Amino acid sequence: MKLTAHPELLELLAASHALGTLRGGARRRFEALAREQAPVRAAALVWQSRLASMTELQSPIVPGAAVWTRIRNIIDAEKAQHAIERQRDDANARAAAKPQPQGGWLSSLALWRGATAAGALATVLAVVVGLNLRDQLVNAPAVQYVAVLSDDQAAASMLVTFDPKKKQLVLQRVGTYSEGTDKSLQLWALPPGGAPRSLGVLDNAPALRLAASESDVHQVPTLAVTLEAKGGVPPGSGPKGPVVFKGALIEKTI
Repeated sequence: MKLTAHPELLELLAASHALGTLRGGARRRFEALAREQAPVRAAALVWQSRLASMTELQSPIVPGAAVWTRIRNIIDAEKAQHAIERQRDDANARAAAKPQPQGGWLSSLALWRGATAAGALATVLAVVVGLNLRDQLVNAPAVQYVAVLSDDQAAASMLVTFDPKKKQLVLQRVGTYSEGTDKSLQLWALPPGGAPRSLGVLDNAPALRLAASESDVHQVPTLAVTLEAKGGVPPGSGPKGPVVFKGALIEKTI
């Protein structure tokens, strides 16, 4: 079974991964797929950014010593459990003498348990932060197009999504790249058989929104970010500087 052919399952697993309920061998297999497949990597990053934004609404609280003790106990218990699961996975791999049944790694009991637990932990999270998670997700920005832009070492550096409701491109830096104070990054659409088309000049904020319409990204297979002089290239001009990030733009079902 190909995970990207089942978008609802992909969303559930990405949410479980972001919440931390996807553990052991199931978590390692999901992360391996994320490294290999851009749609899986994009789904994981989208969910991480959704949950991270919720914590920004909370006032900082200094935990007591008892809290740190409980956290340490949980970490120690999880390390022991992970070691047991890793040993079991290794033993199963060595003992396997025939091909996996249809469904492959998706039939893993640990994977399904982790995915199912995402719903339970999401409810707890909603109570802890004093928010209705369901309302948050219903009102969350729609994502019609998504791209993970990587550098020349294939390291993810920027997440780009397009929200058709708000007609916005949302860009989030996920790497440590800095263009310096005398340079600007500029986002480009690379249509097939056409010249690069500027989608906007980026500031150095970790998150940025650019006005855009669907026609700006429709049937555009690739996005790229170049390093330009401060303020970007003049309107109507093509890119002058080197490409620092690039990646496929993927249309997904809303």
